[in-house]
Parts: sequence; C-alpha cells; structure tokens
Amino acid sequence: MTDRVPGRDPRPDLPELNEPVMIAAFEGWNDAGEAASTALEHLELSWDATPLDSIDPEDYYDFQVTRPLVRLSDGVSRRVEWQTTRLSVATLPGTDRHVVLLNGIEPNLRWRSFCAELLGYVEALGVTKVITLGAMQTETPHTRPTPISGFSFDRGSAGELRVEPSSYEGPTGIVGVFHQACVEAGVPAVSFWASVPHYVSQARVPKAAVALLHRVEEVLDVEVPLGGLPEQAEEWERTVSEMADADDEVREYVRQLEEQASEEEQAAASDLEEASGDAIAADFERYLRRRGSGSSGS
Repeated sequence: MTDRVPGRDPRPDLPELNEPVMIAAFEGWNDAGEAASTALEHLELSWDATPLDSIDPEDYYDFQVTRPLVRLSDGVSRRVEWQTTRLSVATLPGTDRHVVLLNGIEPNLRWRSFCAELLGYVEALGVTKVITLGAMQTETPHTRPTPISGFSFDRGSAGELRVEPSSYEGPTGIVGVFHQACVEAGVPAVSFWASVPHYVSQARVPKAAVALLHRVEEVLDVEVPLGGLPEQAEEWERTVSEMADADDEVREYVRQLEEQASEEEQAAASDLEEASGDAIAADFERYLRRRGSGSSGS
C-alpha cells in the first residue's frame, strides 16, 4: 500500500476475518433518496451483522451539523449518543467469508485523515475488496428501472462487472474520495451509484435501494434477501405516479423523461445484441447459483 495521511490506528484486538469484503455507504450528499444508506442498513439486518468498532467523531464532525442524540436509558435517565461512522461484521450467506459493513456519515472535517483511518481498518482486517454505494439526483423517470452507474479500479474489472462508466465531472463527496484513496492504496474498489429522480429525491426511495442491492448480489455472487423492500418500492412508485397524475405539468415532464429513457433503453438493447452467448450463459449460471437452483436436472 502507498503511504497514507496519518489517522488514528484501529484498536489492536480486532478479530481475524476470512477474505473479507467491505461495503460502505455514507449518509449526506452521496445519498439521494437515502438509497445507499437504506441498502447498507438492510444488509446489516439481513446478515445479522454484529458491531465491530466505531470512529471517534471528535476530529471529523461539526456537532452543530451532525448533532448528538439524547436517548432514554431505563425510561428514566438520559444518555448522549454521538452520531458517527460505525463498522460491523457478518458472514456471507452460504460461505465462510466475512463482510465488513461500514455505515457512515459524511464527515464535515479532515477528509484525508478520515479516509486514512478507514484504510487502517482495511489493512488491519485484511479486506480484499471495497464496494462503495452512493445515489445521486438525475433526470430519470420514476416509472423506469433505476439506472446504476459506477466506476472500478481498472478497465478490466469494470467490463466484468458491467459497470456503466459515469461521465460526471464536478464536486464530489466522501464516497468518491474514499474510493480514490482505496485505489491509490492498492485496494481493489468498485463503486455503484443509483440514479434517483430529482423531483422525488428528498424522500426515501426504496426502489433505488433495491437496485443497489442487486448489484451487490452480482459482485459477491451471493443471494441478498430483499425482505419487504420490493413491496415498499412498488408502493413508492404507485404513490409517486398518483401525485404526478394529479398535476398536468408534472405529468408532462415525466412523459418527456420516459421518452428519453426509452431512447436510451433502445440503444442499450442494441449493445446487448452484440454480447456473446457465453457471457450471457455465465451471467445466468451465476444467477441460478445465487438463488440455490443449480443448473443440474431437477
């Protein structure tokens, strides 16, 4: 690994893990529609993750922005709970491998030191790959499948993961900074970003969270139980459609976005026709393996 900016070292009694992968998401600017944080929290619950460690928030957060919370203890006394970035660990279903889940809050201060501290955990835990999740506001209709863009640590892996390269240039958040820090440190890293309709991005968007979880499934080659998220996504889409239909201007705007999306889907379908039969068969076999069906006779 390359030299990194000094940060606090992880505690010395961290457990030994088996080929762990780290999945990270951060609340804040990187999390339109709370899609990334919802996906990460769903993984914590589905995989029964246990707490591993947390980042001391003192150096990284402005407490007037990321305020501590007051909680009741035993229904009588109060305690202060400091919001911060936390790590937990779980075993990937059907394997003996571990996954480290990084449930973060975008820091207000000292981003390079913050990333250096996270890289300390990556190194100490022997993390083999880092997957970052994000979500951004785009001009996409809520009625179409959620587009997922992203970037990877090299061109070859991007092709294998079918990551659509992002053409975005401009201000970035902690997801982009941490991803780059991993690559510079020699840690394989891939980042997935869900496109959230900008006209509904202020509310929780479970449909985008489901799309991110599907990409996690593909990368890890394991089934991710979705629980009630698909039903929540359907209910969300119905509700937004009803609201859009009630306003002539919004309904026309959504129609224009749908036409634009249809043109893009046709172009994507044309590209798909050029894919080799072997590649499609390999994708299908991986899907069957994740779902536990297998490819042998029934």
